Amino acid sequence: MNGGEVIQTNCVQLPGRGTLFSEVDSAVSVEQAAYDEAQVNRALEASIHIGLAFLLVAACLMILLPFLPLIVWGIIIAVAVYPSFRKLQGFLGGRGGLAALLFTLVFLAVLIIPAVLLAQSLIDGGQTLAAHLKDGTLTILPPPDSVATWPVIGPPLKNVWDMASTDLTDAVKRFAPQITAVIPKLLSASAGIGGTVLQFILSILVSGLLLANAQAAYEETRSLANRLFGDQGPEFQELVGSTIRSVTTGILGVAVIQSVFASIGFLVVGLPAAGVWAVIFLVAAVLQVGALVLIPAIIYVFAVATTTKAVIFLIWCIVVALMDNVLKPILLGRGVAVPIAVVFLGAIGGFVAMGIIGLFVGAIVLSVGYKLFLAWLNGTANKPSVA
Repeated sequence: MNGGEVIQTNCVQLPGRGTLFSEVDSAVSVEQAAYDEAQVNRALEASIHIGLAFLLVAACLMILLPFLPLIVWGIIIAVAVYPSFRKLQGFLGGRGGLAALLFTLVFLAVLIIPAVLLAQSLIDGGQTLAAHLKDGTLTILPPPDSVATWPVIGPPLKNVWDMASTDLTDAVKRFAPQITAVIPKLLSASAGIGGTVLQFILSILVSGLLLANAQAAYEETRSLANRLFGDQGPEFQELVGSTIRSVTTGILGVAVIQSVFASIGFLVVGLPAAGVWAVIFLVAAVLQVGALVLIPAIIYVFAVATTTKAVIFLIWCIVVALMDNVLKPILLGRGVAVPIAVVFLGAIGGFVAMGIIGLFVGAIVLSVGYKLFLAWLNGTANKPSVA
């Protein structure tokens, strides 16, 4: 091309040009409309399927809701004892059904026998108290003079104690409104304890069924973990199991050990209703406030026992209260691929949010969340930087 030269092109006018382009545009519009309609139909069909699946899941959960605590506790118990179950199964020559039956019977005995003994103790104590009140033979020893010197609670406690030891009937009449208000709460608490025992009995039966079909349950949970977490499924499956066992030994196990030692102290000093005190201490130890339950017991022993006996009991209670500081770091978080602090915070936070079952749910959720966060963090850190 020379400078300044203008190139011109000649356009040939084709006959019927407008008609040809109109037909092409019309065909494209029809295809686009058909494509859009197909997309809308697919989106509508997917929405219907998702809605039906959601309704099915909601219906299943609604049907299983009354049994959900039993199932969850059954799974927790089965997972917690699974290593011991495998050892017993091997000892019995691989007979899983027999091993599951033995575990179920042992756990039922461990739960039912103390509950029956405690109930019998409460019934006998209540009948004896009612008989003494009816005959007018119930007497309360006067408080020692040292009670009045106790800080804060000493003077009012001595006044009430003196009133009860002088004229118990008058004291009962005076505090009748408070006693009447407390009785329904005690009955409600007793009914709640009975319902909890029944729930655990059924949960133990569920755990026995799961242990009898342990291999099938293991494969199903492995498939679910792989479905949710992909290649890391086996790791997260192991994390859930180890977290349940860690909470069982690190929180419930430590609480049971503390309760056994506390019960020995209650029995040695002759604390009234020692079995009831032991149950209350067990619940408080699970809540991590077991030391608070020991304070009234210590006060009572100092009031009625000799100084030497009371001091020995005080030292014993201090040892019991500090026991979890030694045992918890050893047992909690054992075998779990997350820090102890994560398991502990998850267990306590879950308990505050959901009750005792939250000990396990909270620890599992926080542990899984911690591992997912680390996986995301490492995945982000390993990405090559773009220059």
